[in-house]
Amino acid sequence: MRVACAVPWRPGQPDRERHHAIVKSHLQAILPNAYHVDVDTDHEAFCLAGCRNQGVRAAQEAGCDVVVLCDADTLPEPAPLLAAINSAQDGRLHLPYRTFKGFSPAGTAAYLAGTPAHRCEVELQTEWSTGGVMVIQPAAWWRMGGSDERFRGWGFEDTATRVACDALLGPTVRHTGTIYHLWHPTSRDPNSPLFKANQALMRRYEAAEGRPNKVRALVAEFAPRGENA
Repeated sequence: MRVACAVPWRPGQPDRERHHAIVKSHLQAILPNAYHVDVDTDHEAFCLAGCRNQGVRAAQEAGCDVVVLCDADTLPEPAPLLAAINSAQDGRLHLPYRTFKGFSPAGTAAYLAGTPAHRCEVELQTEWSTGGVMVIQPAAWWRMGGSDERFRGWGFEDTATRVACDALLGPTVRHTGTIYHLWHPTSRDPNSPLFKANQALMRRYEAAEGRPNKVRALVAEFAPRGENA
C-alpha cells in the first residue's frame, strides 16, 4: 500500500516555520517510505479546504492508495496513525486520535527543547476536534465531494468535511490516541468577514447533518476540480 502525507503549507509565516519543519520530520520518521508533499493553492486568503483537495490530487498523481492530510502545526502519535492508515481501505474518513491537546506557549517551548509530548503543558484539551490529521482513500474523498473551498481563512472547514463524510461515506472512525498542537498566535478573527461567511456556511452543514440527500446537494454547490481524477 502506497501512502501520501500532504501538509497544507504557505511559506512566509515566520512564527510557524519551525513548527512546519518539526511536523515534516515527525511524519517522515513515522512513514519513511511515504510520498511527502507540501500543498497550497492560489487563493488569496489561505484556504485549508483547497489545500486538502490539492493534497488528495497530489496523492492520486503519485499513485497512492491512502492520503494523510496533516496540518503543519499538528503531531499525531505513531501507532494510531498507522492504525488509521491500515483501516482506511474501508472507504471512510479516519481520525488517528480521540483526544486533541493544544500546547500552551510554555508547553510548546518545552517540546521544542526535547520534553516528550505527553509531559508538556497543555492549554486546551478536548474530545470533539475533527481536524488536524485526516486519513482517507483519495477515491473516497471525491465520493463525498471533497472539502468545500468556500471556507476561506480559518474556521469550520474541518467540521463541514466531517459532516459530509459521515453522511456520504459512513460514520467517521476515531482511533484511540492523541494529537498535539504546537502553539502559535492565532490567525482566526471572529469579527472578520471571512470568519462570518464561514460560520454562516457551517450553519447550513449543521442543518443538513445526517441527511445524505441534503448534504449531497450542499456539497454539489461547490465541486472541486479532480473529483473524477
